[in-house]
Order: sequence, then structure tokens, then C-alpha cells
Amino acid sequence: MEFSTPLIRATLIRRYKRFLADCRLEDGREITAHCANPGSMMGLAEPGMTVWLEPNDDPKKKLKYGWRLVEHDDGHFTGVDTSVPNRALKTALMAREIPELAAYETVRPEMKYGDKSRIDFLLTQDGLPDCYVEVKSVTLSREKGLAEFPDSVTARGTKHLGELVKMVDAGHRAVMFYLIQRTDCSRFALARDIDPTYAAAFERAQQAGVERLIYATEISPQAITIGQPLPPA
Repeated sequence: MEFSTPLIRATLIRRYKRFLADCRLEDGREITAHCANPGSMMGLAEPGMTVWLEPNDDPKKKLKYGWRLVEHDDGHFTGVDTSVPNRALKTALMAREIPELAAYETVRPEMKYGDKSRIDFLLTQDGLPDCYVEVKSVTLSREKGLAEFPDSVTARGTKHLGELVKMVDAGHRAVMFYLIQRTDCSRFALARDIDPTYAAAFERAQQAGVERLIYATEISPQAITIGQPLPPA
């Protein structure tokens, strides 16, 4: 998935009210960017960090910049926009680039299901059970090389796991797809200490037959694409 507008480098001044970030551009101007991430962004929102912003000239948007990446001191990147995993995965699913899901021809995003919920992707194919795919953006890393989810308590995520279990019980496939939006991690684990309720719900979901897929990403200021599958820690 290529960014629609070339990203520009900036320095983070502060993130506040979850969805706002004050940044200093390389020409010295201070601007406010939209932060499309409702999570805690633990370790990713420290003042002075190098960030990459996507400008826009959309008259309907009040903020003319969107925060897309953090560039770490070692040259690695983290994608902070939680909408990116869905867009990147849609591209990969349409191209049948995810081997575990490549048998499905029809890809439908944001379909209603369960108890007033929407599944990120419903995959269908004649002769196969319908496949419900929920996508999670993984950006937390507290140990070198290890990515973790979630970075804060997520009652919504716990609800999604319960909905997926119901789909399995109804005879469908259900997949929890964790996309690691970091280039410095090669392993994945649940952050059980942050949200033990979610971790317990995940264990129940796996026992019920919900599948887990973990994929890395390739990230640059030009694009974010889905990379190779990763093992759990």
C-alpha cells in the first residue's frame, strides 16, 4: 500500500487528546497533525521523536497533516495509523498473497455480523466455509525484537474474540490477523499484563477453533506492505 501523498519528516512536540499531535516541520513551522490511533501508543509518542506526516489538500479536512510513521534512532520504522493494516490487508487479500486465505475469491470489508459488530473482512468462495477475518494493528514493543498486543485495555477487542467464537460455532472459519507495524520485531506475544481479560478471551477463542495469523510489514516513507508470517513468542 503506497501512501497517496509523499510523506514529510517532522519532529514530534506532543501528542494529546489521543487524536492530535503537534509537530515541528523541517522548515521550523509548527503544525497540528491528525493521529489516527486511539491506543496508548506506549513508547511511540515521546517528544523529540522523528515522525513522518502525510500532507493533504482536502477542503473537508480541518487538519492538513496525518501522522503515519515513527522513525526510530536505529533507522527502523513503526506505522502508527491504525487504518493502514486494513488497507494493506485488503490489497493482499485481493491479490491472494496470504497463503492461508488465498483460496477465497470474494473479499468484502466491513460487513455487519454478530451483536451490532462489523467484521473487517468476510471472505467467501463456493465450496468453502465463509471466513471472518478480524485485523489488529500491533505497535507495542517493550522487549527487543518482540511485538505485543494490546498496548492498553481493549474491551472492544475482547468482544471481537467472542464474536469470532460464535462464527466458528456456526460452522464458519474465523481468523484473528495480527499485523506487526514495526520493522524491528520478528516475534509476537500477547501483552497479558496489560489486559489479562483479553488474553484469557484469546485463549478461549483458540480452544474454540479461532485461527491466529501473525504477519510482519515492510515499512518506508513511501509505502507499507505486508511481509512474511511470524511465529508467536
